[in-house]
Amino acid sequence: MSQDRTFDELLAEGAAVPVDGWDFSWFEGRATEQRPAWGYAKLLARRMATARAALDLQTGGGEVTGELGQAPPVLVATEGWPPNLALARRHLAHLGARVVEHADRDPLPFPDASFDLVVSRHPTVTDWAEVARVLTPGGTYLSQQVGPRSMFGLAEFFLGPLDGGTARDPEVAAAGARQAGLEVLDLRSASLRTEFFDVAAVVVYLREVIWIVPGFDVATHRGKLRELHELIGRDGSFTAYSTRFLIEARKP
Repeated sequence: MSQDRTFDELLAEGAAVPVDGWDFSWFEGRATEQRPAWGYAKLLARRMATARAALDLQTGGGEVTGELGQAPPVLVATEGWPPNLALARRHLAHLGARVVEHADRDPLPFPDASFDLVVSRHPTVTDWAEVARVLTPGGTYLSQQVGPRSMFGLAEFFLGPLDGGTARDPEVAAAGARQAGLEVLDLRSASLRTEFFDVAAVVVYLREVIWIVPGFDVATHRGKLRELHELIGRDGSFTAYSTRFLIEARKP
C-alpha cells in the first residue's frame, strides 16, 4: 500500500470516529497520555463517600462521576452541550443523579447553600462567586482543571506561535477562589507527556478537544496533517505536553 493511500485511509478513519462524550477508549494503542499523580478519580470517590449533597459541574457525558461506587444521598450534575446530556443521564442513572441542562457561564439554577460538595473535572470556566454561593458553610470545591499552554506543541504545529495568556494559570484560579471568600486547601500542577502514534489519532483528538485548533477541519488542514503523518512515520510518534492543576477550596 502506498504512503498516500495510507495517509488518506487514516484521515478517513479519524474523520469517521464518533466524538460525543468524553470516552477516550478509542485511543488505546493509538495515543498515550500521562495522568496526574494525585489521582482525581480516587480523590473524587473519597469526597463523594462522605458528602450529603454534591454537585458535579460541567460533567460532560458523566463518564468520571459515573464510575463512582457510592454516591451521596443527593447528586446533581450540570451539562451545557445537548449531545452530552443524554450520555450523562445514562451514565449517572444508576447513582440516582439528576442531570440539569445549564450553560457554563450562566448563574447556577440552585438556591444558596445547597451543596456541601461541588466538583468539576476540566471545566471550561469556573464562576467562583457562584460556586461559593451554592456551597454550604464548611463545604468544599474539588476540581482538576486544564492548565496553561496545555497541548500548545500540537496547537502551534497547526497555528504557529501562540500567546498562552493567564486564563488557565493555577495561581489566577486560586486568587479567584479567595476573592469569592473561599479558603484554598490544595493547589498542585503537573506537566504530562502525550504521544500520538498515527495521524488518525490526532484527527480524532482535535475533533474531540475542539479548542486546541479552533475550526479544525480535515480538508482545511490537510497539508499540516500530511506533514504530521510524515513526521510520525519518521520519528514513530508526535509528542506534546498537556498541563493540569488540582484545586481544592473550602467555604468558611
